[in-house]
Amino acid sequence: MPPRRRRRTRRTHRLRLLLGLLLPPLALLAAGLLPTGTAAAAENGTWGVFPTPPAGAAMTDRAYFFHQGAAGTTLHDSVTILNNSDRDLTFQVFATDAVNTVVGGAFALLPVETKPTGVGTWVALPSATGTAVTVPAKGRKDLPFTVEVPEDAVPGDHVGGIVALNTEVEGVQQEGKVKVGVKRSVGARLYLRVPGPLTPGLSVEDVRVRRGAPLLPWVEDARATISYALVNRGNVVVEPRIAFAAEGLFGRTVFHRPPRELKVVLLPGQRIELTEPWPDAPQSDWVTVRVTASATAQPELVATGTADFVAVPWTAVGALLVLAGGGCAVWAVRRRRRRATQARAPRARDLTGAS
Repeated sequence: MPPRRRRRTRRTHRLRLLLGLLLPPLALLAAGLLPTGTAAAAENGTWGVFPTPPAGAAMTDRAYFFHQGAAGTTLHDSVTILNNSDRDLTFQVFATDAVNTVVGGAFALLPVETKPTGVGTWVALPSATGTAVTVPAKGRKDLPFTVEVPEDAVPGDHVGGIVALNTEVEGVQQEGKVKVGVKRSVGARLYLRVPGPLTPGLSVEDVRVRRGAPLLPWVEDARATISYALVNRGNVVVEPRIAFAAEGLFGRTVFHRPPRELKVVLLPGQRIELTEPWPDAPQSDWVTVRVTASATAQPELVATGTADFVAVPWTAVGALLVLAGGGCAVWAVRRRRRRATQARAPRARDLTGAS
């Protein structure tokens, strides 16, 4: 076999071996088999959870469940589980509460092992769902449910969801010395508003700036990261907008980003932590950073948080201190030598005169 062809054969063998190692984990990722602590969106390609379509309709025009009910009332609705696979699937169906993930603020539904304390406890599904619900291949199952709003329910938005958890273990992941079975769940959101005084509330807290100085000041850009927290202190859902501004000495604007939608649904009582990159932060300045949060649906809702930081080019300062220290040392040595020379000169004259 010619050398060139032999090299090509070796490359082809190595490529096939690499693909053989990479494709299984990539297939697991594509199938969504890695464990998650929260339910996914309304469908995952294999099955979905939706509000039941009207009679005679194949599709629903509702993305989520939206209801309004006074304290002490009972609401009725139905949830549909759609099986798009080629085999029967068995699910554990349950209602739970919604939360925001602390980092990033993503919408999440509590997993089955976490007991709900809010609207998830108000939902009553058919008793059969306490064990399992089997949905035939390429079929669907409609499950009627009720929402019993407690007599002491406080006004405002209460958010949760109805989740279908596949009872089949779809994969295994190693966590230290323990192998963990992976199950997938899909949930449909449920928004319930109890009428009464609505008090939107939003605060910006814990604004901080973490700065990274380059080794060569003013030759490379300094980078910084603004971190802050948003807290929904009201009783209604807020979709916040965020803006950034920073002023240096004498009121100079050193950073500005206009308001933009965060694409986050901030639930009542929830706190989320976010960051904003600042790629060209000041090299040397005294800076005041201002983070302003607002909401399109509540124009009167505006909150601001600030933080001060001093930008110092420590590398340059250190180099100057070293140079200054070296200069002082040289000056001290020369001064000492000069004094020694001046002290020896009178002695030489006295010795010359005595002789």
